Amino acid sequence: MKMAASQGAVGPAVALQSHHYPNVAHWNPGVMHQQQHPLHTARSLERALEDAVCSGMLNISGRKLRDYPGLNYDLTDTTQADLSKNRFCEIPPEVCIFAPLESLNLYHNCIKVVPEAIINLQMLTYLNISRNQLSVLPKFLFSLPLKVLVVSNNKLLSIPEEIGKAKDLMELDISCNEIQVLPAQMGKLLALRELNIRRNCLQVLPDELSDLPLIRLDFSCNKITEIPISYRKLKQLQHIILDNNPMQSPPAQVCLYSVTVYLFTCIELKLKSFHCCLFLFCRRHLVADNGKSLQYQVSTEPSFTMRRKMEHLREEMEQIRLLQQNLESRLKVLLPDDVGAALMDGVVLCHLANHIRPRSVASIHVPSPAVPKLSMAKCRRNVENFLDACKKLGVPQDKLCLPHHILEERGLVKVGVTVQALLDLPSSKPNQLSTM
Repeated sequence: MKMAASQGAVGPAVALQSHHYPNVAHWNPGVMHQQQHPLHTARSLERALEDAVCSGMLNISGRKLRDYPGLNYDLTDTTQADLSKNRFCEIPPEVCIFAPLESLNLYHNCIKVVPEAIINLQMLTYLNISRNQLSVLPKFLFSLPLKVLVVSNNKLLSIPEEIGKAKDLMELDISCNEIQVLPAQMGKLLALRELNIRRNCLQVLPDELSDLPLIRLDFSCNKITEIPISYRKLKQLQHIILDNNPMQSPPAQVCLYSVTVYLFTCIELKLKSFHCCLFLFCRRHLVADNGKSLQYQVSTEPSFTMRRKMEHLREEMEQIRLLQQNLESRLKVLLPDDVGAALMDGVVLCHLANHIRPRSVASIHVPSPAVPKLSMAKCRRNVENFLDACKKLGVPQDKLCLPHHILEERGLVKVGVTVQALLDLPSSKPNQLSTM
């Protein structure tokens, strides 16, 4: 089974539309090219309106309408309305007084503005207003009890912060717009399961999205260079589509590598723990198309080689977790999840050597409020002093890591071996760690 980036912008909308309109015939593009008698068309429209009075489901899709045709019909009990593929320049005011309306499909019209009268629709849970001419999403839209909002293929430049009020929103499709930044308030959409932000102008993925229970995330065709480390918290994520981005971390030239390895090795080797739930849950592989296009290839049973890689990854993550535990328990400090970054200036490791045997490292360069980040030269001096101390204390040569393993975060497992060997040595009475 392969899952690639969707070629159209209305894939989810079509599926949802079929869900919301199970008994309504959908528009057939071929029919519109046939010669139809005007009288026949008028009678067909009349029948659609008459049926809507009885059924509560209004379907006038694909009729090239510019004006709302239902003025002479009592449609106030309508619960589902499909006005898609017409030529409406505005949402008909008459539709905004359908109090029981639960589903409204306005796909492929010429609508430029969402009227404030739409807040009358306090039963509305599904709104598709994609492929129109919207440049702004009004704030009042998010006072509705929406569960699905599809506004793809418009001219949106931004998303209002008020979107955080849409507590019931489960699917959001804002693909194919001109959005440059996503508001942090999107992190409050705690019901959101599917997010499609494909084909926009995004350069950064907000950390706040990592708090969401996302199952599907599509941010393909943007300008994203990095997946935030915080996205390790997306434990329910099953599908991620990221092709056509200038990815640097992790690099786009990843081929036939499992998603878990991809996300949790390339990005997350610095993590506190490895999320085994994703590893028991499903097996996924990334396929690179000439180093540019990335997509999923899901297999039900991994090969022996992949199993071995996954097991090796698990062992490495366990060793990194043990390294962090050793440092925290011995020095009585709490390290950040990014262990590699916390060790790369050598300060913590030098303190550890002095904890094992006082004055093992005579001088430690430490950051200050004035200079919160050490220069690379001082970081290297700390690291070399730590390794020299390890030698003098008796750590075997074959268990000593190299400076670049620490300075460049390239070998946390080897650093863990060195730290473990240091801790296994007979030590003097440990002194208290003064300043980190």
